[in-house]
Amino acid sequence: MAKHCQRVKVHTVRSVRGRGPVFYASTPCAAEIASGSGDKHRLVSILLGRLVAVGSPLWKPCPSSNRPPFPVQVVHGLLGRPRLLLGECRGPALSFSEGGGKVWAAICGDDSDIGIDVAEADEFQSHYPSHRVFHPQELQHALMVAGGDLGNASALLWSIKEAAVKALGCAFHLVDPQQITVYPSVGEAGRYLFPVGLSRQAMARLPPAAGRSLWVRSLPQGTMWLSIAIVNSHIDEAMGGSGIVMQVPYKGKMESHDQRS
Repeated sequence: MAKHCQRVKVHTVRSVRGRGPVFYASTPCAAEIASGSGDKHRLVSILLGRLVAVGSPLWKPCPSSNRPPFPVQVVHGLLGRPRLLLGECRGPALSFSEGGGKVWAAICGDDSDIGIDVAEADEFQSHYPSHRVFHPQELQHALMVAGGDLGNASALLWSIKEAAVKALGCAFHLVDPQQITVYPSVGEAGRYLFPVGLSRQAMARLPPAAGRSLWVRSLPQGTMWLSIAIVNSHIDEAMGGSGIVMQVPYKGKMESHDQRS
C-alpha cells in the first residue's frame, strides 16, 4: 500500500560549543511506525545525506572499500546500542526513539557518542512514582522550566535521563534513574542545555565514562520534550578538562566530586 508522507525535515543542534553539529529528524507519518526498521533506515539515509552535504568526513567509506556505493547497516550491541556501519567501517554515532506517533533518529557530526529520547507529558500522571526516579532538586528546577506542570516536568527529566543512558550505551541495564543527576540548565529559554552527572555506583559500572563530559540539549515539542545527549569521546577541554562529574545525592543535597586524577 502506498504511503503519502510529507518531506522529512532535518534539524540541526549543537550541544556544547566547539563540538560538531547533531542532526535529527522524524518520520511524519504514524502509519509508517509499523514497519519499524524500514523507518529507521530511511531516517539514517536522510541524516547521512546531510552529513555528506556539510562535508563531514565521517560518512566516507574506509580507504579499503572500492565498491561504491558502500552498504549502510545498523547493528546493535549486547545492551541494544545501535551502531552504524558504512561498508566495513564504523560510521558516526546514532540513536533512535519513538514518541508522538513518530520514529525519531539523531546522528552526530563528530566522534562523540549520542542518545535521543522523546517523552510525552501524558505518560506521567499524578500517580507516577516521581520520588523513585527524580531527585527533589532536579524536579524543582524542571517544574520551573515546565511552568509548574508536574507531568511536563517529569517528561523533561525522563527524556534527559533516557537520552543520557542511550549515549552512554548502557540504557537502564547498568544505571538506575536516581544514579543520574540533572543539573540546572545553562541554555536560553526554549533551547535548554543540561549538564548531567553520575553517582559513584554508576561510575563504577561504567569505567569508560571517566574523564568524559555529558550534556543534554532539550527542546520543547508541544506537550513533549525532545532531548539529545552528547558524551564526548575524550576529556572536554571546553569545560576545563573536568569530564563527567560524579554526584552523590544525600539528605536533600548533592555532593560533587571531580573525576580528574
